[in-house]
Amino acid sequence: MTIDAHQHFWFYDPERDTWITDEMAAIRRDFLPADLEPILTENGIDGCVAVQADQSEAETLFLVKMAESYDIVRGVVGWVDLRAETIYERLEAFSLYEEIKGFRHVAQAEPDDFLTRQDVIRGIRQLAAFDLTYDILIYPQQLKSALHLVRAVPEVNFVIDHLAKPRISEQRINTWSNFMAEIARQPNVYCKLSGLVTEADWQNWSKKDFFPYLDAAFEHFGPDRLMFGSDWPVCLVAANYTQVKTLIEEYVIPWGDEVRAKVFGANAVRFYRL
Repeated sequence: MTIDAHQHFWFYDPERDTWITDEMAAIRRDFLPADLEPILTENGIDGCVAVQADQSEAETLFLVKMAESYDIVRGVVGWVDLRAETIYERLEAFSLYEEIKGFRHVAQAEPDDFLTRQDVIRGIRQLAAFDLTYDILIYPQQLKSALHLVRAVPEVNFVIDHLAKPRISEQRINTWSNFMAEIARQPNVYCKLSGLVTEADWQNWSKKDFFPYLDAAFEHFGPDRLMFGSDWPVCLVAANYTQVKTLIEEYVIPWGDEVRAKVFGANAVRFYRL
């Protein structure tokens, strides 16, 4: 089974979706599974994981509905208030939906120490009781906090979204790579090969821009803990779906068919229990 481990769906709302700036006008519209289905078919992808974009429980239930309605949506990474006193009860309620595989918070929009806060760690620790995962969405300057988190909660399986958004357009790599190496020492942490084109020069990127970062990802995490994600439709501000897939596909060619099968499906199936 080939899987795209990172998608988003939404009914565009200008008041809610203020993160979609003027320069991202190409994605200021609705994006739903019916739009994605033919694109996945064209690119030989069997299904996807839908990841939250809005910080609300309504978002989680919206994605569950999408998964119930479309076979291509194989799993959901939703949102819940991890800091709530009632977090265990909320997770208990959400555990009734088999489509929900994990949760995420837009930590990149929070202070750099967010993932080290005790109420956040307490909430994330509760995920283990329900065999749920946590997607870490951060910028490079938050990697130190992420390292603290994954060391503090070894009982939860984590995945770093978008390689922690390295500054590809600035060709900055050393500090990022060092922290990623430390995080990868934790066997419960995976990484998504996703969201890269939007960290490069949107109009003038080339494939070689990404190779040093992909080299580091494979060196640190190895082929058993990496998974392809397109980050569609956000990727459309810099590249179409096929370009994004081809970038990773061509990179893994020297690794052989077995590694390709892991990166493009098997690892996501195992991590998210699809």
